[in-house]
Amino acid sequence: MDECGSRIRRRVSLPKRNRPSLGCIFGAPTAAELDPGDEGKEEEEMVAENRRRKTAGVLPVEVQPLLLSDSPECLVLGGGDTNPDLLRHMPTDRGVGDQHNDSEVDMFGDYDSFTENSFIAQVDDLEQKYMRLPEHKKHATDFATENLCSESIKNKLSITTIGNLTELQTDKHTENQSGYEGVTIEPGADLLYDVPSSQAIYFENLQNSSNDLGDHSVKERDWKSSSHNTVNEELPHNCIEQPQQNDESSSKVRTSSDMNRRKSIKDHLKSAMTGNAKAQTPIFSRSKQLKDTILSEEINVAKKTIESSSNDLGPFYSLPSKVRDLYAQFKGIEKLYEWQHTCLTLNSVQERKNLIYSLPTSGGKTLVAEILMLQELLCCRKDVLMILPYVAIVQEKLHMIGEGSRGATLEMTLAKILYTSKTTQIIGMSATLNNVEDLQKFLQAEYYTSQFRPVELKEYLKINDTIYEVDSKAENGMTFSRLLNYKYSDTLKKMDPDHLVALVTEVIPNYSCLVFCPSKKNCENVAEMICKFLSKEYLKHKEKEKCEVIKNLKNIGNGNLCPVLKRTIPFGVAYHHSGLTSDERKLLEEAYSTGVLCLFTCTSTLAAGVNLPARRVIIRAPYVAKEFLKRNQYKQMIGRAGRAGIDTIGESILILQEKDKQQVLELITKPLENCYSHLVQEFTKGIQTLFLSLIGLKIATNLDDIYHFMNGTFFGVQQKILLKEKSLWEITVESLRYLTEKGLLQKDTIYKSEEEVQYNFHITKLGRASFKGTIDLAYCDILYRDLKKGLEGLVLESLLHLIYLTTPYDLVSQCNPDWMIYFRQFSQLSPAEQNVAAILGVSESFIGKKASGQAIGKKVDKDVVNRLYLSFVLYTLLKETNIWTVSEKFNMPRGYIQNLLTGTASFSSCVLHFCEELEEFWVYRALLVELTKKLTYCVKAELIPLMEVTGVLEGRAKQLYSAGYKSLMHLANANPEVLVRTIDHLSRRQAKQIVSSAKMLLHEKAEALQEEVEELLRLPSDFPGAVASSTDKA
Repeated sequence: MDECGSRIRRRVSLPKRNRPSLGCIFGAPTAAELDPGDEGKEEEEMVAENRRRKTAGVLPVEVQPLLLSDSPECLVLGGGDTNPDLLRHMPTDRGVGDQHNDSEVDMFGDYDSFTENSFIAQVDDLEQKYMRLPEHKKHATDFATENLCSESIKNKLSITTIGNLTELQTDKHTENQSGYEGVTIEPGADLLYDVPSSQAIYFENLQNSSNDLGDHSVKERDWKSSSHNTVNEELPHNCIEQPQQNDESSSKVRTSSDMNRRKSIKDHLKSAMTGNAKAQTPIFSRSKQLKDTILSEEINVAKKTIESSSNDLGPFYSLPSKVRDLYAQFKGIEKLYEWQHTCLTLNSVQERKNLIYSLPTSGGKTLVAEILMLQELLCCRKDVLMILPYVAIVQEKLHMIGEGSRGATLEMTLAKILYTSKTTQIIGMSATLNNVEDLQKFLQAEYYTSQFRPVELKEYLKINDTIYEVDSKAENGMTFSRLLNYKYSDTLKKMDPDHLVALVTEVIPNYSCLVFCPSKKNCENVAEMICKFLSKEYLKHKEKEKCEVIKNLKNIGNGNLCPVLKRTIPFGVAYHHSGLTSDERKLLEEAYSTGVLCLFTCTSTLAAGVNLPARRVIIRAPYVAKEFLKRNQYKQMIGRAGRAGIDTIGESILILQEKDKQQVLELITKPLENCYSHLVQEFTKGIQTLFLSLIGLKIATNLDDIYHFMNGTFFGVQQKILLKEKSLWEITVESLRYLTEKGLLQKDTIYKSEEEVQYNFHITKLGRASFKGTIDLAYCDILYRDLKKGLEGLVLESLLHLIYLTTPYDLVSQCNPDWMIYFRQFSQLSPAEQNVAAILGVSESFIGKKASGQAIGKKVDKDVVNRLYLSFVLYTLLKETNIWTVSEKFNMPRGYIQNLLTGTASFSSCVLHFCEELEEFWVYRALLVELTKKLTYCVKAELIPLMEVTGVLEGRAKQLYSAGYKSLMHLANANPEVLVRTIDHLSRRQAKQIVSSAKMLLHEKAEALQEEVEELLRLPSDFPGAVASSTDKA
C-alpha cells in the first residue's frame, strides 16, 4: 500500500513523458538505477529539463494531461498559486518528435529472408554457440532466446512485440555483454518518472512474474501460449476479435510450438513466420494493443487500490486514506480548511455538475483541484485535463478568458468541449471574478465563493513619510497609521525619495519582501540603490548559500554573470523580470523560496505568476509602465503578502504621490473589472480561427450549425452587451465570407426546396494547411507568398534564408533595430548571405543611410527590414550558441533573445506542418525538420543527439561529448558507474537516469523503424483480388 501511495503522489506531481511501449520499458535499466536519497533534487532537475525541452507553445493556453485513455471526462481550469517546481507543462505545438503512425502487429522484427545469410541464420549461429558451452546446455533454448532479443536490439534495432513478455531479461543480458557486470540491476526503477502510478505497478508486476519464469525453464519454454492468452484476456473484447482464418492459423502455430518445444529457436521462428504468411494480417495495431492493455491494467489497479481494504473505501473525500497520508507526509497538510471541505462536499460536485469557485490569492484553491482530479482518476476512472494560462510564469486565472488572444483561445476550447460533449465536467477556479453570472451561463456551472485567507492581509498607503491604513469604513477610505522613523542623510534622500530603504529594512533579512516596480530597468536600479545603503551585516546572512547561488548562475551562463546580480546577491537582493533567462529565473526563485534571497525587485509579471509570497509587498508606484494600475492587477500584487504556515500577518504598502491620491482612493474601493469575451475583437486569432477549426474538425459545417455554436460561446452570452451595430448572425455570415474570399473555405449551396437553401462549407488545401499548422490567419497568405517566393531562389549555402522564413511575424512589430549594429552585421555578411538580403529587397546602402540618419528615397518594406534584423540575431545565436555574447553584440536583454529563439522554434514547427499539407512545398519539409531541431536545442550540431536525453543540458552534453559519449547509442550502452567517475559533478542517480532515458529513446526510435518495416511488409488493403478472395472464402 505504501508503494501504491507513493506512486499516486508521483502521478500528481511529476512530469509525464510520452508513454513508452512495453518493448521500451523492458529494455530500460531498472531498480538500482534509482537512488531515493537524491529524489527531491532530481525531480527539480527533471522539471527544468522538461521546461527546456518543450518548444514554446503555439496556443496561448497550455494543457496538462493526466490521462487514462483518449478523451477527457473532467476539465479543470486554473491552477491556484502553484509552486513552480510542481508545475508540469505539455507543449501545445507539434514539435520535432511527432508520433509515428500505428502499424500492424508482426511477431518478428527485421528478418531479411529465408536464405542462409538471413536474420534466422544469425539466430541459428547464436544457438549453436550457446549449445557448445557446457554451462549453458541446461537452458540453451532460454539463453538463445535472450541473445536473440539482445542481438536484435543491438544489431537490427528490432523491438520485442507484446507477445514476448518473457523477454524481460534482455536488458540485463545486454548490459553484461557491454561489460557492466559490476552494476547491480533490480526490477522496477526509472518507470516511476515516466509513467503513471498504476502503470508502474503493472510493469513491476510483469517484471516480477518474468523473474519467476526465469527460475523455471519449463514454464519459460511455454511463453508463447501463456503470453498470448494473457494479452487476449487484458485487451477489450472488440480489440481481439479476428477473422476465423487468423484464429485457425494462430492455433496451428501454437500446436506446432507445443509439439516441438525442444527444437531450436530457428525452427520456432520459421514455423511462426510461415504461419504468419498464411494468416490474414490483424486489423489492429501494436500501439492499439499496448494502449488497451495499459488502460485495462490501470483500471484494475485503481479498483484494487480502492477495494483493498474495507476501511480504505473513500474515507478521504471518496479517496483512499493513503492519499490523505501522502498529503500529510509530503506537503504537511494535516487538515483541510473549512471552505475546502464545504466546496468538496457540495451537491454540484457530488453530482459531477460544472463548477466555478473563486477565492483570494493563497486561499488553497489548488488543493481542491488536485483532490477533484484524483477523485476523477481513481474513483470514477475518467480522464482529466488541467488547463493553465500560458504566460512567462503561470498562475490561476479563469478570468483570463477576457484577456486578448489567450482569452479567445481558452473560450474556443471550452466552447468546443461544451458543444461536443455532454458528459465532460468543467471545474473553473480563479482569484478574481466580478461578472461571474455571464461565466456561469456560458459554462452552465454552479458557483462557490469565499473571502477566506489563511493569513490576514493589511493594506497601507504611503504619502511622503506618512503611512495610512486602508479602511473601507472610513470616510475617505483610509485612516492614519504611523510616521516613518528612519534617519535619512541628505545623500540618501536624493537617492531614495520614496523611503524604500526604510520600508524594506523593517522586514529583511529575517522576513521576505517584494518591491513591484513600473519597468524592468527600474527593477535593476532599485535593487542596486537599496544595496548601496544596506549595512555590511547583511553580507553575513547565509553567506555560503549566497556564494553558491552566484556560482550556479555562472554555471548556467557558461561563465557569464550579470554585473547587477553580482553586486546585489551578496546582500540577499535580486531583480526579477522577463530580461532574465528561464534558467536564471528558476534559480533565483528557488533561492528566494528557501530564504537565501530576502528581497525581490520585480515587475507585475511576478504578481500574475509563480507563488512567491512575502511578509511585505511594496508597490513603488500605481503604474504598470505608463498605464495606471487596474483593480485586478492591484489585487494580484497585494495578494502575494502573507505566507501560510510562516507569517501571522501580511502587509502591502502602495507608495503614491499627492497628485495620484484621488485615483488611488478610487482604485482601492471600486469593484473588480468585468470580464468580457475577446472572440470577435481578436478577429484572426478568434472567430476566424474558430470557424476554420469547426469546419476542419467537422464539428459544424453549415451556416445554421455554426450560428447555433456561436450562441453557446461566451461571446454569444454577452452579445447584447458587446454588439451594438451588427447582430451575431451578421458577424457569423461576414466572417465566413471573409474566409471564403481568402481561399481558406469553399462554399457549397444546396437547394433543399424552392424556398429552403442550405449553405455548407468545406476547408480548402490552404485552409487545412493553416489549420494544421496553427498559423495566425492574419499571416497565412503572407507566409504562403514568402514560401512561394523562396522556391524561386532558396539560398542554402547558409541557414540565414531558412531562418528568415521561420522568424515569427508577430514579433516583427515589436522590433526596433539599432541601425549601427544592423549596418555592422550587414557589412560582415558573406556573398551568399548578402544574396539573401538582395532577394528580400534589403540593400546595404539602405541600412547605411538609416545608420547615418540620411533621408531615404526608395521605399522599403519596414516589416521585411525588421524581420531580417531578427533573423540576424537568430543566425548569430545558432553560430555562437551563447545567449550572453549575442545579447552583448545586439544590445538586447538575454531573456528577450531566449524568447525570440523559443518562439522561432515553435513557428518553425508550425511552418513545417503548413508545408506538409501543400505538395508544392515538399522541398521545405526535410530542411525544416533539421532547422527546428537546431532552433530547439541551440547547440553545436554534434551535441543535438545528446540534448534529446532527459537530464542533459548544454553543459552536460559538452562534458559527455568530450568524454567520448557522442551518440544516443553510446549513452544507452554506458555504465553509470563509469559515467560518475568520468564526468565531473555527476551524481550516481543522475548517471542512471541519463542511461535509462537514452535506452528508452533508443528503443522508441527502434520501434519507429520496426513500424516502418511492418508497414512495408503488410498486404495493401486495395490489393487486386483481395476483396473477391475474402468473399469467396466467406
